[in-house]
Amino acid sequence: MGRKKRKDLPLLEKITITGVAAEGKALARVNDKVLFVPFAAPGDVVDVKVKRSRRNYMEGSIAFVHTYSPDRTEPFCSHFGVCGGCKWQHLPYEKQLAFKQSQVTDSLERIGKVDLSDVKVLPVATSELTTFYRNKMEYTFSDRRWLSREDIESGREIRDMEALGLHIPGFFDKVLDIEKCWLQPDPSNEIRLAVKQFAVEQELSFFDLRTNQGFLRNLIIRNSSDGEVMVVMVFGRDDPGQIEQVMSFIHRRFPGLRTLAYMVNPKQNSSIADLQPVIHAGREALEEKMEDLRFMVGPKSFFQTNSMQARRLYNIVKDFARLTGREVLYDLYTGTGTIACFLASGADKVVGVEYVDEAVEHARSNAGLNRIGNTTFLAGDMADVFDEEMMKQHGFPDVIVTDPPRAGMHPKVIDKIILSGAARIVYVSCNPATQARDTELLSSHYRVEKSQAVDMFPHTHHVENVLLLKRK
Repeated sequence: MGRKKRKDLPLLEKITITGVAAEGKALARVNDKVLFVPFAAPGDVVDVKVKRSRRNYMEGSIAFVHTYSPDRTEPFCSHFGVCGGCKWQHLPYEKQLAFKQSQVTDSLERIGKVDLSDVKVLPVATSELTTFYRNKMEYTFSDRRWLSREDIESGREIRDMEALGLHIPGFFDKVLDIEKCWLQPDPSNEIRLAVKQFAVEQELSFFDLRTNQGFLRNLIIRNSSDGEVMVVMVFGRDDPGQIEQVMSFIHRRFPGLRTLAYMVNPKQNSSIADLQPVIHAGREALEEKMEDLRFMVGPKSFFQTNSMQARRLYNIVKDFARLTGREVLYDLYTGTGTIACFLASGADKVVGVEYVDEAVEHARSNAGLNRIGNTTFLAGDMADVFDEEMMKQHGFPDVIVTDPPRAGMHPKVIDKIILSGAARIVYVSCNPATQARDTELLSSHYRVEKSQAVDMFPHTHHVENVLLLKRK
């Protein structure tokens, strides 16, 4: 018996886009269903080809535009609409900020059950730079680049299949070859283009993302606020001769690099967390400055990717924490200790907790580099390490700063925060939905006093939010 033929999905005509939803997609309502459409703007009137239909929602793409929204602006990047990096380039910056603010307040009201009439909601902290604001980019080599519509319709034989660029959203094995990226300042684009050209000329093998084979795998470029640059090559196999060939070329072509390093990753996954960097030339790390503090950023170090906005974010955290110099401060999910070090001068004692051992070592090094003597950093699973015994040993916190991953906090951690009796919680989040969920779980003992969103990533839907919660 043959398969039942799937019903063709419809073309919806003259649909008015009414809002913005999760993941940066625009939305409309068609009968009783929500329709999600990427790269549309509220006010557009469009025909939409439905790609997926479920009971309560549909997803589709723009097939034809009848009327463009008056709020639209011209995207500045030639890769817009294909690359998944900056999905909101077609929206004016002030509209982006308004949508981000709505994302935060909607989550607090709907998920967190927060009455915002009792909360001081501060304006979004805007980013001074809306292009070239990132201090780190990671590009992928591929032997099978994403073909544009022009490529496919040209009918010509395509020989230049190599790509050095960014993944196409939803396709692990598809990479868009990038001509110019507007996210990282010079010489980032120059480095990427030079490395790709050299690799093609020398006929070096680009990585096959399906079979996990090939020599050239990733290119990581980092820069500091002072203009220092780090280049890290990731190779798919240990071929000393070819590695030396590539690294020597980069060193000759860009002699002013602060750090030139490489790693070899023959694994099935692209993670570099367990790899050992080899310094080919220069120093082991970049130096990043933040007010009167210094941080060493190595090939694998975590550091906020928008340095200028990180300062703004940390100053908001400092303002919300209201430290007097007498408090015991806990910094949960401390990472490499940047917030802990930033706040240490205002507290009597700072205890940072982080589950990644290597990050804790970096946190201790950062504290030592800045001659901060009132910090203690502990490693371990937050749900296990942060408990009553730990608080008895290091002192119960007066103030807690928590900056968890996108998934938010484990319920055990929330229980321990309530047990701690801390007078104030400063909750930093890159995911307003999970922040709101955790806020609702804390609401039996804490109420939200202040909220301020921070735009770390212009032209994207991503937004950080800082909440001040006060003990009832």
